[in-house]
Amino acid sequence: MGTLFTFISNLFGVVPAQIVRYALDLVKETIDLYFLFDGFKLQSSIYEFFAFSILLYGLMILVLALLKGFFLFLVRQTLIVMSRHIEYDLKNEIYHHYQTLPLSFYRKNNTGDLMARISEDVNKVRMYVGPAIMYGLNLITVFVLVVWYMLSVNQKLTWFVLLPVPFLSFSIYFVNTIIMRKSEQIQANLSKISTFTQEAFSGIRVLKAFVQEEPSTVAFTKQANIYREKSLDLVKVDSLFSPLVSVLAGLSSVIVVYVGGMEVMAGRLTPGSITEFIMYVYMLTWPMIALGWTASQIQRAAASQQRINEFLNEKTDIISKENIVKDIAGDIEVKNVTFEYPDSGIVALKDFSMQVSAGESVAILGTTGSGKSTIANLLCRMYDVSNGEIKVDNYPIKNLNVNHLRSQIGYVPQDVFLFSDSIKNNVKFGSENMTEEQIMQAAKDADLYNNVIDFPEGFDTVLGERGVTLSGGQKQRLSIARAIAREPRILILDDCLSAVDTKTENQILNNLQSIMKGRTSVIISHRVSSAKLADKIIMLDDGHIIEQGSHDDLMEANGAYRELYDKQMAVEDVNA
Repeated sequence: MGTLFTFISNLFGVVPAQIVRYALDLVKETIDLYFLFDGFKLQSSIYEFFAFSILLYGLMILVLALLKGFFLFLVRQTLIVMSRHIEYDLKNEIYHHYQTLPLSFYRKNNTGDLMARISEDVNKVRMYVGPAIMYGLNLITVFVLVVWYMLSVNQKLTWFVLLPVPFLSFSIYFVNTIIMRKSEQIQANLSKISTFTQEAFSGIRVLKAFVQEEPSTVAFTKQANIYREKSLDLVKVDSLFSPLVSVLAGLSSVIVVYVGGMEVMAGRLTPGSITEFIMYVYMLTWPMIALGWTASQIQRAAASQQRINEFLNEKTDIISKENIVKDIAGDIEVKNVTFEYPDSGIVALKDFSMQVSAGESVAILGTTGSGKSTIANLLCRMYDVSNGEIKVDNYPIKNLNVNHLRSQIGYVPQDVFLFSDSIKNNVKFGSENMTEEQIMQAAKDADLYNNVIDFPEGFDTVLGERGVTLSGGQKQRLSIARAIAREPRILILDDCLSAVDTKTENQILNNLQSIMKGRTSVIISHRVSSAKLADKIIMLDDGHIIEQGSHDDLMEANGAYRELYDKQMAVEDVNA
């Protein structure tokens, strides 16, 4: 429809040139006749006919201008509105695709780059599918209509007028190649700026604590200067189009006057036809100028779409082979698992095996970097194992529907993340049908309830970005409440009590004892106090199991666990 409206609009824009030709020829033919009857009554009749004809021509031009404007309005309502719908769909498609990608993708790509591609790059594509296509269609239809009408008037003059066009086409192709290259560089630099600012604002407390405001500003200015220089280089190239087209339009006008004058002298053209041709030349001038802008937008959009496609072509390797949707009991079997992080090549687990029956609990202890959190990621199937196999309820984890499996796991990550929303909504995140009683009970079990009711807004208190309103311990407890509120079949606590004091830890652990009954629980920690709740304890070191058994068994073995236990108890006694 937009293409049709563009054609009709330009048709009403081209026809007035013919009317002007008829009007000028009428003036030339009538003026001599008017003066020939000077002093005769017939002269007034000739004048009346002449005035009426000119008025009629004027009204026709006015009507055509109104029709052109109306259809131009329809052009914008179709093509520009369509581009906004495409922008909406493309952003949703990219965002949805981002959600499907595995953690390994996010480990190797920074947030600023992701944001730039879903905002700046999508906007560049929208400028192509909307305004650029609109001006491109306008150029094509105007060119076809104008050339058609010019050929119908005088073929010889038409070819002279079109003489500069091949040179213009070659120049546009040459300049576009430069624009394409510079556009890619600009978009890549814009991603760097987005990443820099995102990290600076997210880490503003650290930045201020180390008094790095000035160095940060200098570093940002350096990146901004690079972006400015590259943008100015592109502007310099863009600026070649307008003067180039203006010169060619002026050259065409000179050719029309000279060659057209020769044709008039030869009796093959009328002065009105020359005026018509000059109007046609200027009708082509704006589309030719817009050609430069359109070509620039196409090249920028091509560079942006290429960047978007890089991520859209990324496919998740976390897929279900049989897509089994099943309510799980909670049996976990990890058999001879080795895992190497795909982005860094670090081998986090080596020949790791573990068996936990439904309703049992296991504690995994170890130093930093021993592979504890990797186990949590593998059980939630954030990654797939490099070697070995993980089974849940005797089903290979790769056969289970990923989302359904995760919906039955309550996961408290080591790195707590809270959303800029109310405490209530953070607790019931992922469980929209949760009742007020369930929310309150989850907060009580996580020893958070008494803190929340002291806030002026209570559970409706809106948290700052990443939960900055709360203390470290409160954030961890809110994260625990969020996990247990959904009543999962498998509960994974990944070192989630590191920011709370011993008294609060004991309170939470006592509450968790009742919650863990009937649920499979995996407690990952570096504190032995957290491990005492578990039916089984596994000691990890550098991805290997060095000890496993119950608390009493490991104490009797007098090994690494006993050594860690004695050290931590001694520290607690000193602090007490």
